[in-house]
Amino acid sequence: MNPLRIGNFSGFYGDRADALREMLTGGEVDVLTGDYLAELTMLILGRDRLKDPAAGYARTFPRQLEDCLGLAHERGVRIVTNAGGLNPAGLADEIRRLADRLGIPARVAHVEGDDLTAAHPGALAAHAYLGGFGIAACLRAGADVVVTGRVTDAALVTGPAAAHFGWGPADHDRLAGAVVAGHVLECGTQATGGNYAFFGEGDVRRPGFPLAEIHADGTSVITKHPGTGGFVDVGTVTAQLLYETGGARYAGPDVTARLDTVRLSQDGPDRVRIEGVRGEAPPPTLKAGINRLGGFRNEVVFVLTGLDIEAKAALVREQFADALAKSPPREVRWELVRTDRADADTEETASALLRLVVRDPDQRVVGRALSGAAVELALGSYPGFHVLSPPGNGAPYGVFEDVYVPHGDVDHMAVLHDGRRVPVPPPQDTRPLDTVVPPPLPDPLPPGPTRRAPLGLVAGARSGDKGGNANVGVWARSDEAWRWLARTLTTDAFRRLLPETRDLPVTRHVLANLRALNFVVEGVLGAGVAAQARFDPQAKALGEWLRSRHLDIPETLL
Repeated sequence: MNPLRIGNFSGFYGDRADALREMLTGGEVDVLTGDYLAELTMLILGRDRLKDPAAGYARTFPRQLEDCLGLAHERGVRIVTNAGGLNPAGLADEIRRLADRLGIPARVAHVEGDDLTAAHPGALAAHAYLGGFGIAACLRAGADVVVTGRVTDAALVTGPAAAHFGWGPADHDRLAGAVVAGHVLECGTQATGGNYAFFGEGDVRRPGFPLAEIHADGTSVITKHPGTGGFVDVGTVTAQLLYETGGARYAGPDVTARLDTVRLSQDGPDRVRIEGVRGEAPPPTLKAGINRLGGFRNEVVFVLTGLDIEAKAALVREQFADALAKSPPREVRWELVRTDRADADTEETASALLRLVVRDPDQRVVGRALSGAAVELALGSYPGFHVLSPPGNGAPYGVFEDVYVPHGDVDHMAVLHDGRRVPVPPPQDTRPLDTVVPPPLPDPLPPGPTRRAPLGLVAGARSGDKGGNANVGVWARSDEAWRWLARTLTTDAFRRLLPETRDLPVTRHVLANLRALNFVVEGVLGAGVAAQARFDPQAKALGEWLRSRHLDIPETLL
């Protein structure tokens, strides 16, 4: 049987608008998937729905489809997307109206049942992460376009693969192989050189979107259309495999994929083969994400230029004490960011930033009275006083929480293009997520001279967010570097290199087949990305900070 070619045309809500056409015209493809949802996106769509009950889905997708639906129909390419967000039925209806207006006989189906908001009073949005078998049911019934709400990102690939190859819930190894391929595709151009630690090794000015050639046994090859930018090699695929993951068991609603069994190999230019993936029965519960409004947030950024930076910052904090004391916010955070340089040749590089961030359930407490107090200091504070933006009202912020519910708590339903409703049963076999025994470490390198140098000279990294936690995946580029990395970058060393993590729980997972270590840092992002608890609220650059840190590296690796 020929492989199923599944491509990606969107990795987030706001990705390149012309990617759908690029993927349809750039080469052979059977199914195109668009991933629009993230924890922050669900909050954004929830706020949209507050203003308009008919909203709640990614409005950019119908605009993309208007330009490309006819082309997809002509080429027999099916489209699967989670752009339905909080309202997949509403988006499916809009696509049907679009198809009628364009005169295209497209069969549109959708998947629902993920919405648990009614069971969580006070939540703006609460949604379970569904698997791929609802998508598979829609495709088997002949759908051309399938719209979902909250499914796992990988389900956009496992669903089409299960439909095409006839896989069932017990085909754990095959499903796990598709999950791994889906995880590589889900973030679009991150698999083709985008956001890649060694981006200088190829032309990544406009990376092409990835696609997977999936085989009936669950193995796959990651590639891209000929002539598109970027590049696909073992490193780019490794980086994406580590993104937003945890331990060796990568749990999902259909299957638990064992990341410690993944084997990667270069299969030619811009082709990476994925094989050996083992799967286990999924856990007995489904993950559900709950988004709530956490309160209101305001920020003032003072610019401190030239000499006496520390003294200027201290003066502002003293002057601001009265304004904060009149109606104390629940949370007050000051942060001095030393971006200044001595004897700088531009004013900007001579300046540091002092950030004041306040949060409170009451918008008035963090509103204009507070930010206005900053402006009142304008003529009576430190020399060179100015702020980056004028005062404003406090803006709402969200908090994210993940909970776990039994499979039976959701009513997973495939709503076919002809209106029939097909229930999707929960898995009959489940398995709790036991901890994987770490594999033995490789032999250490023989003793030899070392040099103080950045970790990034011998290792790549990619980091991301999961609720309030962050992960940092670090991989070596050679067997010798792996022997050193596995024994050197311990949890204690990680904490020393990244002092922000020093007092937080940090867990190290060893993925020897990938020559990789994956660190999970609990609580570093507070209540999640929407809470904006730190400078880099999604931990996107945490890995690059780690790579920039210096330690003693064997000269044989440099």
